[in-house]
Amino acid sequence: MTLFIKLGWYFRLQWRRYTAAILMLLGTDVLEMSIPWITGQVIDHVVANTLNSGLMLRYVGIVVAIGFLVYAMRYLWRVFLFYSSFQLAETMRQRIYAHMTKMAPQFFATHRTGDLMARATNDISALEMTAGEGVLSGIDGMVTGVLVVAIMTVMIDWRLTLVALLPFPFMAWYFIIIGKRLHIGFRDAQERFSDLNDRVQESVSGIRMVRAFGREAIEDQEFLNIADSTAEANMRVAATDSLYDPAIFITVGSSFLLCISMGAWLVEQQELTLGQLTSFTMYLGFLIWPMFAYGWLLNILERGSAAYERIQQLLDTESPVRDAGTLTGVASADIDFNVAAFTHAGSAMPALHNVHIRVKAGETLGIVGPTGAGKTTLVNLLMRYFDHPDCDVRVGGVPVQSLTLEALRGMIAMVPQDPFLFTATIAENIALGKPEATREEVRAVAELAAIDKDILRFPLGYETLVGERGITLSGGQKQRIAIARALLLDAPILILDDALSAVDVETERRILSHLREVRADRTSIVLCHRLSAVEDAQQIVVLHHGEIVERGTHQSLLSEQGWYARMVNYQKLERTVASGR
Repeated sequence: MTLFIKLGWYFRLQWRRYTAAILMLLGTDVLEMSIPWITGQVIDHVVANTLNSGLMLRYVGIVVAIGFLVYAMRYLWRVFLFYSSFQLAETMRQRIYAHMTKMAPQFFATHRTGDLMARATNDISALEMTAGEGVLSGIDGMVTGVLVVAIMTVMIDWRLTLVALLPFPFMAWYFIIIGKRLHIGFRDAQERFSDLNDRVQESVSGIRMVRAFGREAIEDQEFLNIADSTAEANMRVAATDSLYDPAIFITVGSSFLLCISMGAWLVEQQELTLGQLTSFTMYLGFLIWPMFAYGWLLNILERGSAAYERIQQLLDTESPVRDAGTLTGVASADIDFNVAAFTHAGSAMPALHNVHIRVKAGETLGIVGPTGAGKTTLVNLLMRYFDHPDCDVRVGGVPVQSLTLEALRGMIAMVPQDPFLFTATIAENIALGKPEATREEVRAVAELAAIDKDILRFPLGYETLVGERGITLSGGQKQRIAIARALLLDAPILILDDALSAVDVETERRILSHLREVRADRTSIVLCHRLSAVEDAQQIVVLHHGEIVERGTHQSLLSEQGWYARMVNYQKLERTVASGR
């Protein structure tokens, strides 16, 4: 029952609907409880030979009216109650989604996608059931039980009631034992469902790799093992849950046996009428529902408690990057990197060390170096995907921590190494950051990214639906669509993180030429392995093992004959060999 206390914040928000639903439930139960009493009255009139047609019609009319009232109130309490439970599911899903969008990359590195999906779907459904059917079972079962016992005790015979209720304490004790086993079982079943969900998500996302390596049979077996584990966990839950019904039937059967035995003796002693005994047995039949409701309530509560623990565990996870800034803008797009040291969690070696860079507004900074040199880590510090006390990154002279995350990231348009495209049209993917953009604006940035002609070759042009993660497009097309998406934002700062690696040299030159024209007064940061992309940068830094080993312009770095010069010569030779000239 502690779950209802934990959900008290929501019940207070929806108190009007829940109050209306509970009042309708109470009215329904009271009306239904009158039927056995009316039946007993009719039987007593029959035994006394006092029943006439007028009296019978009056009783029938009362029963029919009760039927219509019960129908109307059942409809109303279902509307109020289940609307509220659906609202809880919507509220919790919104909270989870909003929470995950604020999480830093470290969070997603330690949480599996399938598990997060399971918490946002299956666990929420279990919680929704608690706020709907759980409240119904608890309130309706309790009210029905109390009313039945009160009527049997006050209006019929307290001695008969006491005897009939003798088996029930044993059932309650048995239910407590089953409830503890159910909680453990449901939590295990939810965890296994997360494993299954995660496996399906990975298999579908990596289906090309599975086929390329001929792993279909292996993947099938591994999936079967996880599916078997999930099925076994759910079977254990079902086996535990199945113990409720026999206990209820045994309890109710024993109660009926005691009731009939004691009731027959009271009738023989003329201390109870036959009509009263009939009413009592009918009321005793009404106790079957509260018993089932109690068992069902325990089932729902244990499932909901396990789900709520998993959901709350997710919501209680704090992001290492806190959105505590208050500023919503800066005067210029100057960027200062002052990184004494930065080490990723779980790593012994620093990813960056003694890195100091200043970029003036309107300049282009090129960051190059071998794989793993720390290029992406550096721009991630600017984006505040990571925070560290030894890292002082400023925009316009203001520490990035002083800006709200929305304001900071709103100043930056980034094209990552692996561009992500959504299952939408090409036009919608380009207009992702600016949904209100016109088709002319979309085409203009597509031309700057040298993708317009490719798009127009598709039968549907800009209305072509992109498959999941852009699977229907080539790597170069995805990169150029991502560049167009970033250009549409016209942000003060543009970051290209190896965003031209999948396009040919000629296309790269056209795109960079367009960027120089339209972003002459904007700050750009270009990270790349193909050094031709940074030839026109006002400043180029070479990172190696997280440290700056070279710094200067293209021409000055060539004259130093260091890593940069060697890589330029190597790449020129590589292009010459590839072209056959």
